[in-house]
Order: sequence, then C-alpha cells, then structure tokens
Amino acid sequence: MYGFAIEVDLEFDAAIDRVIEALQAEGFGVLTDIDVQATLKSKLGVDKGPYRILGACNPPLASQAVDLEPDIGLLLPCNVVVRQSDEQKVRIAFMDPKAVLNLVDNPQVARLASDVRDRLDRVVTALGML
Repeated sequence: MYGFAIEVDLEFDAAIDRVIEALQAEGFGVLTDIDVQATLKSKLGVDKGPYRILGACNPPLASQAVDLEPDIGLLLPCNVVVRQSDEQKVRIAFMDPKAVLNLVDNPQVARLASDVRDRLDRVVTALGML
C-alpha cells in the first residue's frame, strides 16, 4: 500500500487548517498547496468537489535524505491529500514514506522513512482526536 488515511467530521477549510497545524506540531511545513478543484475547473471546465494536495516537508529530515541520496528529491515532499469524501466527511490521505522511500536501496534512508512515518502517524492520531 502506498498510503494511509483518516476521515474527519469537519468543514473542508477547517480540516485544511487542522492538518497544517498537526503537521507543524511534528516539524513539517507545507511547501506546496495544489487546489485540484480550482485547476480542473479553470483548465477543463470540470466541476469536482474540494480536493487539495499539500506537499509537506520536514526540513531537517529532508536535508538528511538529500545528503544520503542526492536525487531523492524525486520522491519528496510527502504528499497529503485533503478531499471531500462521498459521506460528506473530509478524507485526509498521507503518502506512506516507507513505501515510497523503499524504492531507494539504502538502509539509512529506510530509517529516515520510518521516522517520517512515525511522525505522520502522530499527525493522524492528533486528527483522530478532533
């Protein structure tokens, strides 16, 4: 599996704010924020529900990863998808860094991936307490 998720009973914009806060509590910043809904509307005229992709990065861990594998930027940042689910809840899905970084044959990168996964698991736990 390449990801894991949680559904929360929040308004979409409130969920975005809570995800960003929970990520920050674990040392992540959001480098990118792609509004897929707006992009599809403007480029294709397609109406979709709220859907955003947040590119989360923990700078100290990213720096270590780049030092270990200079081309690892191909696999960074950790994407977090926030979207309106069919049940009118908001689904928050996280890329599993262990699954993605296992593509790199380097045990030190695997240890970093485990650290990142642990931090993201704590984000999910925090969101589950809402």
